[in-house]
Amino acid sequence: MTDEDLRARLVATGAELLAQEGPQALTLREIARRAGVSHGAPRRHFPTHLALLSAIARRGFTDLAARLDRAPSGGPREQLAELARIYLEFAAEKPGMYELMFRHDLLESGELGLRETSLPLFARLGTLIAAARPGTDPTAAAGAFWANLHGLAQLHRWGSLQLATGQAEITPLLTAALDAHLGPAAR
Repeated sequence: MTDEDLRARLVATGAELLAQEGPQALTLREIARRAGVSHGAPRRHFPTHLALLSAIARRGFTDLAARLDRAPSGGPREQLAELARIYLEFAAEKPGMYELMFRHDLLESGELGLRETSLPLFARLGTLIAAARPGTDPTAAAGAFWANLHGLAQLHRWGSLQLATGQAEITPLLTAALDAHLGPAAR
């Protein structure tokens, strides 16, 4: 097995463990055990535990970006709505990966291309919001919209939104978030 193969295997094993048991299970020792290598093997490829977690999170950002790249085009509002829908779908399908991706207290975002993978997604939000609502500070607006999406994803996952709103479906809440950030859609 080449060094690159082992590195990829450790990341894949970590992603599988993350999907099965969540971020708290991601120890170097457990990833090594499940990958079938010595507990010291990960250190040859990832100098710190945070570096390995960052590589796993990068895989999540790459997956999310690929999903977003397949989204149909349309006007800025339609693109933003589709981006948000895909984001919420990803959060629901991969809760462990989703949590890890945004746990910067667990990641070395300057390492392993993590920023280069995550920041373009944030910039895309800003570009679409600026196009949909000219005159808006794209960075602040993207941050506010992203926080809104993140809150929708987490609160829906925990069951809090369903309890508070009486709605099992998240789509009306996404529509309300879009209206709040962009103004009401032309109907």
